[in-house]
Amino acid sequence: MPDRTIDKDELIRQLMADRDRLFRENSRLRVAINTDPESVKQDHKEQLEAKDIIINKTEELLEKKDTRIAQLEKQVAYLKRQLYGGKAERYINLDPNARQLELFEGLPLLPGEKEAAIKAEEEIKVAKERRIKRMEKEKGAPVRKSLPEDIERKFEHVYPEGYNREEWDLLDEENPLYTEVLMKEPTKFYVLRTYRHKAIRKSDRTIVTADCPVKPIAKSYASASLLADLMVDKYVDHIPFYRQQKQFERLGMKIPLPTILGWFQDVSDLLMPLHFRLWELMKGMDYLQCDETTLPVVRNDKHKTVKGYIWLVRDPMSGRQYFYWDNGSRCGEVVLKLFHGYQGALQTDGYERYELLDEKKGVILLSCWAHARRKFSEALNNDKERAERALEQIQLLYEVERQIKEQELSFEDAAALRKRLAYPIMVRFEKWLVAEHAKVIKGSPIEKAILYTYKRFNKLSRYHLDGRYNIDNNGIENAIRPIAIGRKNYLFCQNDDTAESTAIIYSFMACCKASGVDFRSWMIYFLEHVHDYDTDYTMDIAELLPDRLRSAGIF
Repeated sequence: MPDRTIDKDELIRQLMADRDRLFRENSRLRVAINTDPESVKQDHKEQLEAKDIIINKTEELLEKKDTRIAQLEKQVAYLKRQLYGGKAERYINLDPNARQLELFEGLPLLPGEKEAAIKAEEEIKVAKERRIKRMEKEKGAPVRKSLPEDIERKFEHVYPEGYNREEWDLLDEENPLYTEVLMKEPTKFYVLRTYRHKAIRKSDRTIVTADCPVKPIAKSYASASLLADLMVDKYVDHIPFYRQQKQFERLGMKIPLPTILGWFQDVSDLLMPLHFRLWELMKGMDYLQCDETTLPVVRNDKHKTVKGYIWLVRDPMSGRQYFYWDNGSRCGEVVLKLFHGYQGALQTDGYERYELLDEKKGVILLSCWAHARRKFSEALNNDKERAERALEQIQLLYEVERQIKEQELSFEDAAALRKRLAYPIMVRFEKWLVAEHAKVIKGSPIEKAILYTYKRFNKLSRYHLDGRYNIDNNGIENAIRPIAIGRKNYLFCQNDDTAESTAIIYSFMACCKASGVDFRSWMIYFLEHVHDYDTDYTMDIAELLPDRLRSAGIF
C-alpha cells in the first residue's frame, strides 16, 4: 500500500507561498485600476528613456573597450615582431603583378606630372631588376675563411703511434699536413716598476734625478691601459663595473669598487675639454642629424629611478657623434639650447619639439622616410590595400638611393638623379595622401599614417635638394643603439654626473667606430698625451680626435 504520509510543515509552507503570491498579484491589479492612464504612460516613457540611456552608455563602454582591445592587439603584434619577427622595414610585395601603375591614383595629376611619375617608376623598376640579376650572378658558395696570418702562431708536432727516430723515417719532414685551431689565454695583471735614477753632472757637479713619468690620473696607480680596458669593457662590451671587479678578483687583483668609480669620473673629466671642442666643430657644419633615447637615472630627492633622456647629434659627412645630457630632460628648452646659433639642415624624427627650430632663420628641418614607412607598416593589418600602395611608393624612393650607393655617385649627380626619379614619385604620392585621407576612418592606423606623412611632407621631400642629405635617420638610430644595449646591463646611472660622464665616453666611442679606429688604442693614446695640452695653449686639443689622428697616420 503506497505511503500517504503528508509533511504538515511542508504543506503549510506551500500554502503560505501561494497566499503571498495571490496577495501581490491582487495588489498590482488594484494599482493598475486606480492609476491614471496618463501617469502610467509617463512612467512607461521614463522607463524607456532610462533604458535608452543605459543602452547608450553600454555602447560607449563597448566602443571604448573595442578601441582599447585594438590598441592592445597592436602592441602585442609589435612586441611579437620585436621578439620573433624580422626587424627590417623594407617592403617587398611577393606578388609582382599586385600593383599596376594605373592603380595608384590620387588627386588629378597634371599631364606632365603623371608622365614623369610613370616614366620614373618604370626606370626605377628596370634598374632594380638589373641589380637583382647581377647580385644573384655574383653570389657563390660560402667559403670558410682561414685564420688571419698576422696572429701569433705556436707549433706542436704529432707523430704516428710508436714512432721513434731510430726505427722510423719521416716522409713529409719538409711539408707535413697541419690543422689550425684558435686558442685564447685569459688576461693577467702585472706591475710595471719604474726606477728613477739620480746622477751628477761632472761639469758643474749638479745632481739630477730622472723625471717621474706623467700619469693619466695624478697620485693613482692606474695605468692608461687599465683605464682604457675599464672603459672599453663597460661602454663597448657593456660589462658593468661591479662585474669587472669580480673578474679582477678571479685574476687575483682586488680593486675596491669606489676606486673604479673614481677612476671613471677622472677619465671623463680628462675627456671633457675635448668633448666641448668636438661640439664646437660639429656645430660649424651645415648638415646634422639628431635623435634621443632613454637613459634611467637615480634621483636621490625622489628616492627612485626615473626615465631620463640622452641626446645624440651626428655629422653624416665626417661620422663624428656627440652625446649630450641635460638633466635627463626632453623638453623644447633643450632643443633650443643645444642648437642655439646653429645654421644649416637638421634631420630628425617626428618628435614635435624639433618644430621649434623650424621658425629659426637659417635652419632647415629634414624628416625621416623610415619613420613614415614604419607608420604604414603598422597599418597593414588595418587597411592592407592602402598601406601596401604607400609602402610600394616609398620603396621606389629607396630604390633610387640604392642606385646612388651602387653607382657611387657624387653629391651633385645624386641630387640630379633624385630630381629626375624620386621627385615625380613624391609629387604623385603627396596628392594620393590628400585624396585618401578623406576616405579612411578617423583615428584608424591608416589615417594616422597618412596624416603623419602629409603633415611632414615638405620636410620629407627636401632631401632631394642636396646629394649630401640622407633619405632617413637610420644612420643615427644605428649609432644610438649601444645605449639601448648598455642600459639592459648596467640598468641605470647613479646620478646626473654619472649620466653626463656616460655621454662623454659614448661620444668618443662612437667617433672611433665611425673613423675605423680601435677605441682601446685611441683611449690609451689620449690618456698618454692629454697632459701635453695642459700648459701649451697654442695647441688645439682637437688634434686628439680619432679622425684627426687617423688622418695624421697615427692609427
